[in-house]
Amino acid sequence: MATFEKRTGSGGATYRAKVRVLRRTHTKTFKRLTDAKRWAQSTEAAIREARYFPKAEAHKHTVRDMIDRYVREVLPKKSRSMERNQTTQLTWWRDRIGDELVGDVTPALIVACKNELERHRTHMKKPRSAASVNRYLAALSHCFTKAVRQWQWLDANPVLKVDKEKESRERVRYLSEDELSRLLAACTTSRNPKLYAVVMLALSTGCRRDEILGLRVTDVDLVRRVVRLRDTKNAEPRAVPLTGPAFAVIQELLKVQRPDTDLLFPRRDGTRPVNIRAVWKRALTTANIDNFHFHDLRHTCASYLAMNSATLPEIAAVLGHKTYEMVKRYAHLTEQHTAGVLERMTSRIFAGPPGAGKNSAHPTKE
Repeated sequence: MATFEKRTGSGGATYRAKVRVLRRTHTKTFKRLTDAKRWAQSTEAAIREARYFPKAEAHKHTVRDMIDRYVREVLPKKSRSMERNQTTQLTWWRDRIGDELVGDVTPALIVACKNELERHRTHMKKPRSAASVNRYLAALSHCFTKAVRQWQWLDANPVLKVDKEKESRERVRYLSEDELSRLLAACTTSRNPKLYAVVMLALSTGCRRDEILGLRVTDVDLVRRVVRLRDTKNAEPRAVPLTGPAFAVIQELLKVQRPDTDLLFPRRDGTRPVNIRAVWKRALTTANIDNFHFHDLRHTCASYLAMNSATLPEIAAVLGHKTYEMVKRYAHLTEQHTAGVLERMTSRIFAGPPGAGKNSAHPTKE
């Protein structure tokens, strides 16, 4: 219901109209009472018809509605690993602020939840890292982005006004040549005969564990010597070349391929990829290798590429990164190669014409 307030000032009387709908008050000032009443009447009618302003939609939907729609419409289009991770993250947000209207979610509310997230310990009883907190924020932010740009539920994304946590530089742990030999030897004696093939592919291609375990026969092209990854972290398929041992490993796998499944690394039931966690840990113990994760095989591949004259763009292409930001951690390994390139360049520039002496680049005046 509208109310009107008369105000008297040096410029004469004015009338301020107030319309309160959906727990929000909207005001506007007029010089004539009739104009104020006309505006209030049209505003109330427009709000009832949900066509007044975008905030009307923002007060129809809860955060739970937003997350549920996102999980239903958006997540299935992402990679399986991304879908799994974001499902966990969004479930956390839904449990905390699911009953809030999307229009009532403020940066201050998100900061309070972020502080709680930072205090919360993981299932391993360890403090949550800054990178993990940022991933939770990113998942919620993408929901709000969809609600703003595509669903038109609200005008702005409140998560964008929340500062991210400063992440420490990601470690680069890679195998020495001796560790590499010991690990491959341990894999050959594993109770799971597929472990050696999985590790060899990770070292030869830089692929992630889930990308390798999800490979199917139809993903292999022996003629072009590539495997086509469909379930990647950034949800964009890419082709990875097979060279040397990697090609030989794939050939051997295809020779013993089971007829009841097209997975290259199936479990016994043939419906899902094999679980290598236990045999992987046992291989590390056998090889006497400490502080090493399966994902570090990807770092090992990239590091050896860098030490063998690969450029950062080339490493990014192999690993499937869209930008060079993620491969800057290997820059120090390319320094020796870069120095060699500069030395060759400067020797050509300052060498002078063929047959000239050392000082030909600095001719003396006649």
